[in-house]
Amino acid sequence: MQHQDMASASITQNPDIRYLGRVLGDVIREMGGEALFRRIEYIRSTSVDRARGIGDAAAIDPGLGALTLDDTLAFTRGFMLFSMLANLAEDRQGIAAEPGADMAQAIARLDAEGIGRDAVMALLDSALIVPVLTAHPTEVRRKSIIDHRNRIAELMLLKDAGRTETDDGDLVDAAIHRQIALLWQTRPLRRERLYVADEVDTALAYLRDVFLPVLPALYARWERVLGARPPSFLRAGSWIGGDRDGNPFVNAESLRLALARSGQAVVGYYLDSLHALGAELSISSELAETTPELDRLAEASGDTNAARADEPYRRAITGIYARLAATYQVLAGQPPARAPARMGEPYPDPAAFRADLIEIAHAIGHGGGGGGQGGSGALGRLIRAVETFGFHLATLDLRQNADVHERVVAELLKVAGVEPDYLGLDEAARVALLRRELASGRLLSIPYADYSEETASELAIVRAAAEAHARYGPECITTYNISKAASVSDMLEVHMMLKEAGLYRPGDPPRAAIMAVPLFETIGDLENAPEVMAGWFALPEVAAIVAARGHQEVMVGYSDSNKDGGYLTSVWSLHQASRALAPVFAEAGAAMQLFHGRGGAVGRGGGSSFAAIRAQPPGTVSGRIRITEQGEVIAAKYGTAASAAVNLEAMASATLLASIEPPQLNAQDYARYAASMEDISGAAFREYRDLVYGTEGFKTFFRQLTPIAEIADLKIGSRPASRTKSDRIEDLRAIPWVFSWAQARVMLPGWYGVGKALRGFGDQALLGEMAEAWPFFRSTLANLEMVLAKSDMAIAGHYLALVEDQAAGRAIFDRIVDSWKTTRDCLLEITGQARLLEKSPALEQSIRLRLPYIEPLNFLQIELLKRHRAGETDPRIREGIQLSINAVATALRNSG
Repeated sequence: MQHQDMASASITQNPDIRYLGRVLGDVIREMGGEALFRRIEYIRSTSVDRARGIGDAAAIDPGLGALTLDDTLAFTRGFMLFSMLANLAEDRQGIAAEPGADMAQAIARLDAEGIGRDAVMALLDSALIVPVLTAHPTEVRRKSIIDHRNRIAELMLLKDAGRTETDDGDLVDAAIHRQIALLWQTRPLRRERLYVADEVDTALAYLRDVFLPVLPALYARWERVLGARPPSFLRAGSWIGGDRDGNPFVNAESLRLALARSGQAVVGYYLDSLHALGAELSISSELAETTPELDRLAEASGDTNAARADEPYRRAITGIYARLAATYQVLAGQPPARAPARMGEPYPDPAAFRADLIEIAHAIGHGGGGGGQGGSGALGRLIRAVETFGFHLATLDLRQNADVHERVVAELLKVAGVEPDYLGLDEAARVALLRRELASGRLLSIPYADYSEETASELAIVRAAAEAHARYGPECITTYNISKAASVSDMLEVHMMLKEAGLYRPGDPPRAAIMAVPLFETIGDLENAPEVMAGWFALPEVAAIVAARGHQEVMVGYSDSNKDGGYLTSVWSLHQASRALAPVFAEAGAAMQLFHGRGGAVGRGGGSSFAAIRAQPPGTVSGRIRITEQGEVIAAKYGTAASAAVNLEAMASATLLASIEPPQLNAQDYARYAASMEDISGAAFREYRDLVYGTEGFKTFFRQLTPIAEIADLKIGSRPASRTKSDRIEDLRAIPWVFSWAQARVMLPGWYGVGKALRGFGDQALLGEMAEAWPFFRSTLANLEMVLAKSDMAIAGHYLALVEDQAAGRAIFDRIVDSWKTTRDCLLEITGQARLLEKSPALEQSIRLRLPYIEPLNFLQIELLKRHRAGETDPRIREGIQLSINAVATALRNSG
């Protein structure tokens, strides 16, 4: 038989995809047998032919019907692995990188616009950019699978460098073959549900193995570009272990675990760096001058080894290592793996550790030793790491639902005899009562009171946070996010809880060690956000706290606003809320820090971060922004050092440009465009709401058409799929809502309602002008176009067979298809294209490569769903469904 590739050259010109596809094909032949390989290859080739227009595009491949259940599992696994390897190859070829998305190009652009380095450095002095890792359950792959994928990426870098052998003496090609063979033999599905500890460990792998080494290297590059040393404005954040919203498994012990593991990892990294630095800094006092400060460090070290008598740097590092090892023992509860002969005095905080490192750097600079390594090289990177990561590695957020807070505060007030019916009070009465209590030094909690489990758990959380501040420093937890925030009392309730742990202290002025951050999620909440924040800033005690801090954060949620009002209304409401908040913050004299709750899919705010940040309304970024990174997006962006560097730099350069670049629109044009968007958004909102919430039988149609019930069985997260036991769409979490529509290839949350709204707008020429001139509209259409290209109404039509009431289902589905066609046609007219992605050839190539591999997976999924729902109990059917969900999600990349 002629040698075949899993990816044919006619589909793609990417040599990495061809190479990795060929190796995968070889592995399947070797381990699955020639017969399996031939069946998989036949299905692949016929699917490719249909994608080229050869054969009936709507027909189901006859080869699929010939697969046994065992063959189905093997086939699905093979296509999933190919998609994962194709993702890797594309990332390596730079498809994820965007033009202009690095600091050097951003600085050059600003230079050309007359904005000098002084303005840039002034912005960076107060800037804060934080990617926040969350445990939202959209990553379907096991960590073992991701680890093998990352090892292949490392081996491909060796091939790039012309290496034929690894450092261990293995042939590179053989090592890649072995890793792909291991992938083939690794079980892709989790059999047990994830626990919070698992999620903590997964995030820790990215923070320790990628963020820790990558960020100091990026700062060194940025220092060269800027011609000056910037502060550590880009840091890492996490929700994992502190996000309790809807997750009963996150508690005080989860918080302690997350912080302890992070502290252990980061201080362990510093110890390893110090050990290597001690080996490197062999500078003799007989050959280079020292400083009195270095001499004091050397003498205080207790290192009396005669062989190092003339090596003050090594002696000083011995003492620093001993102190840091003692710090590790305090934080981790055990000595480090490489313990010193004697422990020193633990460092009280990262600043004291950094101060000793700075003394070494100054001494090197003074003595002219170390080849100019005082502020650069390994020592410079270590100093930067300490400034960036402290003893906590990543700042951990707290999050809980406002409904929980009000119940807890109500119980505290009732048990303390202050107010028997807090929940019965109106907003004004609540605010007045909470302000009185916050002004008092008295605590409400009573040690011997018998509180409900919920109240006891929430009090334990804030007390654990207070312990963490004492142990790791105040940077370990800085914000408390409030889901479903809708009022000033929602924020004051968090201050009440913080006060019980000493994290809010009354006085003149009062102090809040942790910032209460409202999360505005629904369309109505976003519209009311400016009024809520104006009421917040109007409280004198709050104004004093914000003035001392210098900024206030507001979080805006993409997911629930999309489920509430559809894609276009969601992004427009977020844009308008951000814009309307700016003058409220300006009047309060507070810097605004927006926290964007984005997901991977367009229906949850996904798409290009670089474009999204640059499309923010003028005056709403100002150097400060935080963005959630979750699920499959974490592995895609931060799976390797190279991809992490690209994505972190894109985030930094976009924030810089959005903050100080002149607005690209004048006020008159913006007013015209905004008025048009208001009309279009209103029309899209009405159309979306009418379908999703106003169409009889839609809830049943959704639950039968998509694999929503089967997705809930996947072991991809520690929290439940719904906030309550209700089956209403309103109560379903946004992630499974978006994820399930993506599996059925409808992707309704990413586009529905837009077409009718655009078609109904009278001035098509104006829409074209907006697409050309307005970054917000351009970014909105780009994300819309991507989701339309990944959807497939022909494949989605086959899922209709799963709907029991065929007549009602057909009526709803036909309406969806008509809307999809209208949306596609309008987008093409506005952007002047003959086909989707015509002007985005790299993305078009990427998606076109995947389509022939996704289609058979969808068809197999449908057949397995039919058998499962008909009552067949063969465990391979359920496994096949879960594996197909895994494979489709991997191929689509940003499906959740």
